[in-house]
Amino acid sequence: MSIEINQPAAHSGRRKMKALRWWMLALFLLGVTVNYITRNSLGILAPELKTSLNMTTEQYSWIVASFQLAYTVFQPLCGWLIDVIGLKLGFMICATVWAVVCMMHAGAGSWLQLAVLRFFMGAGEAAATPANAKAISDWFPRKERPVAAGWAGVGFSIGAMLAPPIIVVAHVSFGWQGAFLFSGGLAMVWVVLWWLFYHSPEDHPNLSKDELAFIRSDNEPQQTRLPFLKSLSILSKNKKFYGIAIPAFLAEPAWAVFSFWVPLYLATERGMDLKQIAMFAWLPFLAADIGSVASGYLTTLYRKWFGCTRVNSIVASSVTGAFMMVSLAFVAITKDPFLAIALMSIGGFGHQVISCMLSALVVESFDKSQVATVNGLRGSSAWIASFLFSLLIGAVSDTIGFNPLFIAMGFFDLIGAVFLIALIAERGKKKTSAA
Repeated sequence: MSIEINQPAAHSGRRKMKALRWWMLALFLLGVTVNYITRNSLGILAPELKTSLNMTTEQYSWIVASFQLAYTVFQPLCGWLIDVIGLKLGFMICATVWAVVCMMHAGAGSWLQLAVLRFFMGAGEAAATPANAKAISDWFPRKERPVAAGWAGVGFSIGAMLAPPIIVVAHVSFGWQGAFLFSGGLAMVWVVLWWLFYHSPEDHPNLSKDELAFIRSDNEPQQTRLPFLKSLSILSKNKKFYGIAIPAFLAEPAWAVFSFWVPLYLATERGMDLKQIAMFAWLPFLAADIGSVASGYLTTLYRKWFGCTRVNSIVASSVTGAFMMVSLAFVAITKDPFLAIALMSIGGFGHQVISCMLSALVVESFDKSQVATVNGLRGSSAWIASFLFSLLIGAVSDTIGFNPLFIAMGFFDLIGAVFLIALIAERGKKKTSAA
């Protein structure tokens, strides 16, 4: 059983809250929002840090890559930890790590020290993706999960959207050191809120019996938790895992560019200063927020209009997002910086549709005892690509620029859509009334 401590012994006398599952999702969404504010603080401050710490672009790429390497390695481990000890305690431990390490960034005196700190921060923040799948599978019946996954995905992009103005204001007020302290402090505040207010559905004092019955109405039974290596062995033989992991691998380079490289791109290639970056760099993430929310409702439209099964409606939504990613290829040929931001915003919308639907497919395709582990492996697959692409950017951007990279990102997801259709889509099935 999951380890959950500090739970009330009796719940019968506590006031019940309507639609509590959505409040729990909102609490999780707030945590992921703070996660992305701390994560994207580096990208926002990159022009300043390059000057203050006397860094080259290649050295900056190694700082980014150290975070991505840790994020890649630790996602399945964090997912397994959350599956074993429970979402509340597991996610709280990881959030505490990333909050403390973010504040420690303020003491960095060289790019190498910053790279080490980013590695440990990436290890803690790696819990966000597997925790996302766990929260959805614990709190929502299968029929609501695509919509819930769309809303949960908002946290991943709204944090990135809020990061530029928040970090720039903190930078103007307290310097780059203070900006790291401020964002890490926000994360610690959320840790306290999570500990106080999050409980599992079975243990939540404010959850009504009717809502608990609804959450479990079409839910799969809990399976025996497996050792980490045993779980990996089983998943490696499942073609559905590769149908999710390969598209995730191909999708992530674009998001890595949005998160870590767009501020530097706007400064070096488009001639924007820090204030202009704060004014415009958040727009792709606003579009991503809209894409997150729209993705779940898009599945409903595909089921309603075309009679798709639940799985095929999720696949169709993801393929729609893949076609929207082609907009990034046009960034390379436009000379107008504002049109470039608009095209990146279309890409942000499309990426987040893909990301949310891949998360929904994890929850749809695997049993509850493995969803956090599987989503962690999906995230690792994605961040391997992110890690490699960041090193590529650092190695070639000063010589060939960003344009060839944007063209490549425009078509990666269409290749991923082929694998999604081949390995995940259901053949010859019609939507049933229970779907």
